[in-house]
This record gives sequence, C-alpha cells and structure tokens, in this order.
Amino acid sequence: MTSERRQNLARVREIAQVAARYGFGQLLGRSSRRAAADAPEVPGTRGRRLRDMLDELGPTFVKFGQLLSTRPDIVPADIVDELRQLQDRARPESFANIRTVVEGELGLTIEQVFTEFDELPIAAASIGQVHRARLPSGDEVVVKVQRPDAERQINADIQLLYQLARMLKDRVGRLSFIDLVGLVDEFSSSIRRELDYGVEAHNADTFRRNFGQDPHVDVPKVFWRYTTGRVLVMERVQGSSLAQLELEGWSEEDRRRLATRLAETWMQMVFVHGFFHADPHQANILIQGPDDIGLVDFGMVGALSQRDREAAVGLLIDVLDLNADGLPRRLRDLGLRYPRNREQELADQLAVVLQRYSGQAMGEIDARAMLSEIFQTVYRLQLTLPTRWVMLDKTLATLAGVALQLSPEFNVFESARPYARRLMAERLRPDRIAERARHDLERGVRVAREFPLQVGELLSELTEGDFAVGIHVDDLPQSAERIERAMNRLVLGMLAFGLMVSSSIIGALLHTGLSLGGFALLAIVPGFFGFFLIGWLIVGILRSGKW
Repeated sequence: MTSERRQNLARVREIAQVAARYGFGQLLGRSSRRAAADAPEVPGTRGRRLRDMLDELGPTFVKFGQLLSTRPDIVPADIVDELRQLQDRARPESFANIRTVVEGELGLTIEQVFTEFDELPIAAASIGQVHRARLPSGDEVVVKVQRPDAERQINADIQLLYQLARMLKDRVGRLSFIDLVGLVDEFSSSIRRELDYGVEAHNADTFRRNFGQDPHVDVPKVFWRYTTGRVLVMERVQGSSLAQLELEGWSEEDRRRLATRLAETWMQMVFVHGFFHADPHQANILIQGPDDIGLVDFGMVGALSQRDREAAVGLLIDVLDLNADGLPRRLRDLGLRYPRNREQELADQLAVVLQRYSGQAMGEIDARAMLSEIFQTVYRLQLTLPTRWVMLDKTLATLAGVALQLSPEFNVFESARPYARRLMAERLRPDRIAERARHDLERGVRVAREFPLQVGELLSELTEGDFAVGIHVDDLPQSAERIERAMNRLVLGMLAFGLMVSSSIIGALLHTGLSLGGFALLAIVPGFFGFFLIGWLIVGILRSGKW
C-alpha cells in the first residue's frame, strides 16, 4: 500500500470520527448506538454542529461549507444561516517556506524585490497568507503568497470529498435529490480558480476601473511586474477593517452614513457595473471614515449582464411597491424556470409574504427578512435560480447583516427606492433605447442568418435517421393508472355480460339433466358468476365516487 493511500485512509477515518463526535456518524457508516454515544442529537442544533464539524476538519472543508451556504435551493435555511458564519482561517506558514515560494515565483531574492518585508503575516487563510512590504519605489504594498503545498493538499481533499459524496449518495436515501458529486464539481472549479492569483488580480483591476471616478471607494492597484499565479502584490489600502473597528465612539448619524455608503457601493456594483464583490464580510471592508471605504480580497466575484441588471432593477421596484402579481414575471426574467401552471401558485405564495408588510412605512420594513422570505419561498417550491443569483442572494444577506450591525435603525429600502427609480429612468434615455434596439436587431439578424443552417441540419438528421422526438406528459403515471383501471372494469363487464348471455342460451336450449326450478343447473352457474361480477363492479364504482 502506497504512503499516499495510507494517508487517505487515515484521513477518512479521522473524518468519520469527527462526524460521529458531532452527531453525523450514521451518515458515514458508524453504528447508530456508537454515533449516539459520541454526540446525542439535540433538536435545532444541526446547523451549528455541522458548522463546528467543518471548522474542525480544516480549511478545505470550511471552503466547501462556504459553498454550501450559497445553495439555499438544496440546503435548509437553518443550516445556511450557520454555514454563512464560517471564516477561512488557518495557522500561518513559516517564513522560510514563504520565502521559498516568493523567490521561486519571481526569480529574485526577497531583498532584491522589496526594501522591507514583514515576516509576520497580517492574515492567514487556507490557500495563502498576506504580508506587508515596501517596494524600491517607496510604495507600501501587501503581498499575498500561496502556501507551498496548497495545491497538493486541496487536490487530495477534493478526491476525499468525491469519495464522501459517492458514499453518501449510496447510503443516504433522503439526499438522493441532491447531486452531491455535482456539488463537489462546482467546489473543485471554484477553489481551483482561487489557486490562480492572476484571476484575483484581474478582478481587482476591474473594480479599480469601475470605481476610478468615485472618491469614496478605494480599490488597490495591482503591481503586475511582481504578480504571478502564486504571488499577488497590491497597493496597501489604508483604513481599519470593519471587524476591528471600534464603533463605540461613533455617533448614530456617522454609523448611518457608513451603512448608507456600503449599501450604495454594492448597489452601484450590482445595478450599474454588473460586477460585484461576492464576499463582503467585515474583514474585507476597510473603513477610512463615515463616507469612505476600501475594498480587499477579490477572489470571489459575481457578474451580471445588462439584461440581468435591468431584470434586477425591475424586481427591486416590484418588491418596493409590494407588487406580488409582477414578481413571478420578474423572477422569470432573472432566469427562474417553472411550469406555467405553477405561476399562480408562486404568485399566491409571494402575495402571502408581501401581505405581511403591507401597511408598514418603508422605513419600518425589515429589508433583510423580506428578501430572505421571498427567496426562501422560491427554494421551498423547489424552483432553481441560476448560480449568479444565488451568489447575489448570499452577498446581499451578508451585506445586510453588516449594515444592521453598524446601524440597527438603517433600512436599505429607504436608499434603494430613489436609486432604483433613477436606474429605471435611465433605461428610457434615447441612447439606451437605441442600444437595446441595436442588440435586438443584431439578434434578429443572427437568427435569420442561422435559420437556413438549422433547417438543413434538421433535414439531415431526418434523412440519416438520427432525429428523435421526446414527449413529456404531466401526470403520465397517474393517467396510465386511471386508464388501466378503466380497462380492467371494461374487461370484467364484458366477461360478466358473456357469462349471463351464455347462461341464457344454455338455459333455453338444454332440457335434460339436473334442473332447479325448471331451469337447467348447468346454466345457473355462469349466470351466478355473471351477476356476482356485475355486483362487484357496481360496488367498486360507487365506492370510487366516479360514476
């Protein structure tokens, strides 16, 4: 047995032991008696226990838990709320190992690249850690360095996650509706993007361009000369992280101004730029004053097209106006797909949510709770939103929590309404209308140009016998069952009719042998069974209530 295989088996045993200790042993094959002895399950604590378990299993599992927190379409709400509290933190790597990575990536010694380099990191996570430094030009920078074995460790953990996903799929029937292997695929793709610091550098450049004319939002400059796939050098942004900020000395007005600045910054990202920071927790927001903030850590972002942004503005206005009838159509514009016959059900469920807020002043409405209820209604009906909107839902929930910590009286709807109205008005500008018309015309020309080719492909498939037609009929099993019951009754009815007719014919033609009341006994038997079957059919029809 290879050492790598022995290490994997040891890790699987460790995972099983930790899972059992937090009350999840049955999922991984430990006996129910032993699992119960490890951690008796307390009702209502599964989310906290899962969060603590992932935290103990290490950084890769923490990141997987963070991914699960963005999937409220398949993860229960109480677990999502707990998983959103997971923070990616890890023990710092030794400076000798960090030096090896930096010098190997840049081809120069640290002393040749930097005039100062702080050996103690200011932050450490699962993939890398951040050090303060200074360039020969005098620029103060932060250097994000990937751990030497980060890629190897993550690949090993991903393989274990695939094994666990296949094991749970086979053993836990109630998880059959979740594509566990697909979830690991999604996680694998996401974390491998994070392993390439060049992606984060390009994200930072995009944010810097987008906020280049905004004096209130500071985004660091990337020093591309010293940036590689495993080393990222960026300008050091001044300010204290929101997590470390002492707010006791701030006035309520200043707190409210800061909460408003955060809300407007993210509304600008979502509705104007279509490119948003998807991890707005407190450590990633630096405070420079009540009206000024800095942004860091651009590994997790979301992107929205122009059509997406227009649909989002329309949804926001319908929510602000408590327009339940318009919400299903707005959600469909966002990419939500549902059968047309369920549209009224969705509208009715959303109307129940909005009804609870009718009659309240806009400043009295809990925006976070209201948006959460709308999305939970969608998930409860097992309707799936595209990933970009699920990520936005998680981002807004995190941001709303941060804003409420700053100012419990702050209500995002008060600043969102004029913002949304302004964006809707901008849609009616002549240049915007002309741009949409141009896009529609280009799409129409493209469809017209491709139509003959598509018809040709269809005819080729028909000629070659490769054409297949799939037919989906709602409630087909139930319809087939009803038809089968009707056919059974028809057959029994015909059999009963045949028995009675044969009884009559035999009775009319047979005048010898045993008789009862002058009627041949041989004719009575089929007649009796015929009457019995008819009686059975009548009773069955009456009991079904469908006659």
